[in-house]
Amino acid sequence: MPQAIFIKDLVKEFSKRRAVDGISMEVNEGDVFGLIGPNGAGKTTTLRIIATIIKPTSGQVAVCGKDVVREAAEVRRLISYLPEEAGAYQNLTGLEYLRLMASFYYRSEEEVETAVAEGIRISALGDRLRDKSSTYSKGMKRRLQLARALMVKPRLAILDEPTSGLDVTHAFQLRKLIKEYAGMNRITVLLSSHNMLEVEKMCDRVAFINAGRVVEVGKPGELVSKYGGDTLEEAFMKVVGFA
Repeated sequence: MPQAIFIKDLVKEFSKRRAVDGISMEVNEGDVFGLIGPNGAGKTTTLRIIATIIKPTSGQVAVCGKDVVREAAEVRRLISYLPEEAGAYQNLTGLEYLRLMASFYYRSEEEVETAVAEGIRISALGDRLRDKSSTYSKGMKRRLQLARALMVKPRLAILDEPTSGLDVTHAFQLRKLIKEYAGMNRITVLLSSHNMLEVEKMCDRVAFINAGRVVEVGKPGELVSKYGGDTLEEAFMKVVGFA
């Protein structure tokens, strides 16, 4: 199966701190793949390297066969990236923001408007899209940002805590949307989340990350069975030695 992401011996150091310590893993095209780990485990640093935001100290990372350092411009045309603390232009309406973001990906007005229509549907913000994003709640801003990330149908969507700030109803709806949208459009999704249940329900495969290293990779159900737990959270705790 073709690889969307290939990582080998990835290391990232900040001053004297090693945030990523030799990660290796592969993500197949079309998968929804989750990174699970505690704060400081190296999840966000790994996502930012894949997204070409920061450069690795050493190791190899490729997206759809493109090296994230040598071919960074080509990688950026294949991906969309949703940081955990993403913001929008406060003086633009939600609709204006979606149209601006779409214009970075497409040249024709028809393609821009098609993407914006997708963004409107994904965000489910209705008439509030005509209001400035400065008036939005955190949850509304998150829905707008997720719409921005998915509406352009990237080869790879990188989502850092995609449902952060959402209430139970909207988080459930967006999890379902991400899974269905990825399947219909053959989008590969790489996401991190502190919500183990969320990852267990959404992801085809997951990687447990602890102290900058991948300590286990597999399908959620298989990992739960392998470690004799009832949930993915219990399996993770057993792998890292806390249970």
